[in-house]
Amino acid sequence: MISIDLNADLGEGMGSDDALLNIVSSASIACGGHAGDAATIRQVLALCKARGIRPGAHPGYADPAQFGRFRLDIPLEQLLEQIRTQMRLIRVIAAEMGLELAYVKLHGALANQTAEDFELASHLFGAIKAIDSRLAVLALDNSEQVRAAEGLEMPVIREAYADRAYTPAGMLVARSEPGAVIHDREAVIERCLRLALAGEIVAADGTVLASSARSICLHGDTPGAVELGRAVRKALEAAGVVVQPEPALA
Repeated sequence: MISIDLNADLGEGMGSDDALLNIVSSASIACGGHAGDAATIRQVLALCKARGIRPGAHPGYADPAQFGRFRLDIPLEQLLEQIRTQMRLIRVIAAEMGLELAYVKLHGALANQTAEDFELASHLFGAIKAIDSRLAVLALDNSEQVRAAEGLEMPVIREAYADRAYTPAGMLVARSEPGAVIHDREAVIERCLRLALAGEIVAADGTVLASSARSICLHGDTPGAVELGRAVRKALEAAGVVVQPEPALA
């Protein structure tokens, strides 16, 4: 049996959470940094609990004005405290609801920064592990995030992106670059099928990259996200791929 996890970033105020939770198998929930608050966290967690969706935390730079998409030049300890604050908030609410978070996925600029910076990723994941040692890390495959998490002996769920262009080095093309976000539905579906069935992603220059990713991110903040998500899941299932949470690898 071939299986793949579909995840989406939720609780970000896009109005599509309910519909996306009928498509995905994992939900990365904004926890008060780039977006979200106690009310939205509780709402998404309730939907996850009702539908059997794996919940995770989605912290990032505490910069809602810029949606966490720009790197902030702030002291490391200040950044660590931002992440600790977000993690404590979502964990308290999850505990009140009788839920356990399964993983953490960094958001936006912070995710891109730590994909390249082993030392920063290690500091952040170390702070998160000190709060909850059971959490897995959902991270871009072949990134410094993966290496940092493994160095801390944290379980890892390797991730790929359905609608983002890749560099030949396996990193995401910066959103400021032309073609960084792929809008063509058929191209996105083909990428997801190729990843799930062959373990490959094609970079922007045509380089074929081998990928161990078994979780695909469907962005909830792009136009037509729900329709695209439905089309991706339908195509995967038609090809015999089971959509379900993938276990984290220690």
